[in-house]
Amino acid sequence: MTHPFFHRPFTRAVRLGGDATWAVTRLAVRSSLVVPRLAAGALGRRLMPEVPAETVPAGRTVRLPGRGSTFVVDVPGPTPDAPVVVLLHGLACTAYLNWFPVLGALSDRYRVVSFDQRWHGRGIVSERFRIEDCADDAVAVLDALGIDRAVLAGYSLGGFVAQETWHRHPDRVAGLVLASTARNGQGTVQERLFFPVLAATLNPVSRHAAARVEQLAQSLPLTPDVHLTDLPSWGLAQVRSTSGWAYPEVVNAVGHFDSSPWIGDVDVPTAVVVTEKDHAIPTRRQHKLAAAVPGARVFSAPGGHASVVLDAARWLPVFEDALDDEDVGVRLHAVDRARRLLADAPDDLSAELLKHIPKQVLITLKERTGFEVDQVQIELIGRFAEKA
Repeated sequence: MTHPFFHRPFTRAVRLGGDATWAVTRLAVRSSLVVPRLAAGALGRRLMPEVPAETVPAGRTVRLPGRGSTFVVDVPGPTPDAPVVVLLHGLACTAYLNWFPVLGALSDRYRVVSFDQRWHGRGIVSERFRIEDCADDAVAVLDALGIDRAVLAGYSLGGFVAQETWHRHPDRVAGLVLASTARNGQGTVQERLFFPVLAATLNPVSRHAAARVEQLAQSLPLTPDVHLTDLPSWGLAQVRSTSGWAYPEVVNAVGHFDSSPWIGDVDVPTAVVVTEKDHAIPTRRQHKLAAAVPGARVFSAPGGHASVVLDAARWLPVFEDALDDEDVGVRLHAVDRARRLLADAPDDLSAELLKHIPKQVLITLKERTGFEVDQVQIELIGRFAEKA
């Protein structure tokens, strides 16, 4: 059966969708058809970042009761109570391919978790691809790993999943870092015409597509290779671990996602990382997302939509700044520790907090809030004592 991208009704529907939709679909096409050729050549070797193999941790297959199995990377943090960050990958990627440049870099401050989302790599295969199911998968992974709450960092498609996870499970989300993503997949009249046509085009072949995705997933070894001596070839293998039949289905789900009715209700610290030369999800849409989330802070990254991998040297420091920002990283760590202490703290609450909250956290809070150390303590106590 012909590759789905070459079905005439599908290509006509895609072109009807306008520039942004066509850009997203081109991204998927390039991932399945062009990126492998690029990665195999000298240009691929120049673009792909140099990451020591020992910094890419091994993963394992984890069964999620009632849902299926997926491949999970779970990197311990510096301490047992380190804050948890869940990294959600984008379209046409896997947990490794999207995030391998950052897994080792973040583990000195966070416990880092990532997994293959459904219809990608070694992820769950279902009859249809739905963003809501992906959000429930994220919480199922937290349950399987014994994690109560986590900061969700989502890239592109992963940003949609992060938003939906907060919407469906707000008590499990401690903060959001939304990178190269938007509130919705339909921003133009052409796109509003396109996606119903795409949905109608996919309905007759969705069952076959799911079967093809599952067939490929079952043929993969349980654990992917993490030997990065030949990085372009490794990247090619990661791309090929997702069936081309998955892409139209996922693009369709992205196009029907819309958090606009409720994104303004987000009540957790949020950072938005905007890729300033992004043609897949236009920069203006990323800024609109940031403007819609109360108190969201914007971090600008140079490069385009694939800069998380192809321009990692410049993208990673921006992402780390967003994650470590007072509203997303440092303050959350201090807050979570304060909450635990408040549960059984002695009468001299201020002294106990000062004793247990890391000095560097207090110093950072002092620098970013202008408070003295004792004022930081009072601020923490006053804000969270009633919730403890």
